[in-house]
Amino acid sequence: MPNKPSIVFAHGLWADGSCFSKVIELLVADGYEVIATQNHLNTVADDAAAVRTSLGRVHGPVVLVGHSYGGTVITASGTDDRVKALVYICALAPENGETSAADQAKFPQTPVFQHIEVVDGRLFLRPSGIPEFAGDLPEAEQKLVWATQMGPLADLFDQPVPGAAWKTKPTYYIVGSEDRTVQPDLQRFLAKRMNAKVTELASSHVPMLSQPRRVYEVIREAADGVQRSAG
Repeated sequence: MPNKPSIVFAHGLWADGSCFSKVIELLVADGYEVIATQNHLNTVADDAAAVRTSLGRVHGPVVLVGHSYGGTVITASGTDDRVKALVYICALAPENGETSAADQAKFPQTPVFQHIEVVDGRLFLRPSGIPEFAGDLPEAEQKLVWATQMGPLADLFDQPVPGAAWKTKPTYYIVGSEDRTVQPDLQRFLAKRMNAKVTELASSHVPMLSQPRRVYEVIREAADGVQRSAG
């Protein structure tokens, strides 16, 4: 068998690269090369470019993993030839040329959006919103999630997204059935549209923190598929 593919992560709103720490530990222990891209959440183009920089830092084919708005980022950047599979975690996945908000508008707004404050043109999650975002984590971990959040520019979800990598790459989707940030029915709709292999978990919006081994198993499945294709 050829060498293991590398794993590159893209985080979403109200998070940073550390949100993947529990899954990264499992992957590194299993011999995978891993990078968690730090997105600035200013423009889709800049965040996609940051992921492409990560693609250039790793060796061999890539499994690209996106959480939440990170799904938008991997939808755009995943068209790169170095990317061989995509894993979406409770994530958005716009059509080519659409915005991150377009599909969300088709479903009822989730409770988390009642807990946002605007500071210097950026949207931040108030402490009261963390239970809606990460309610299945212990209180101490919820506070850590809040403390390390990145707030997006207010118009980030209204920016068109070029490309739709999920149309041409093997795709896996993790649905959080108890998600109160991205509608579970929206997640199911997106997963069906992209013809993804679906794993549904009884989790909040952050299954990579509340159920890291299950998320690791899905990424491992995607990586195994890439290895088999290259063999």
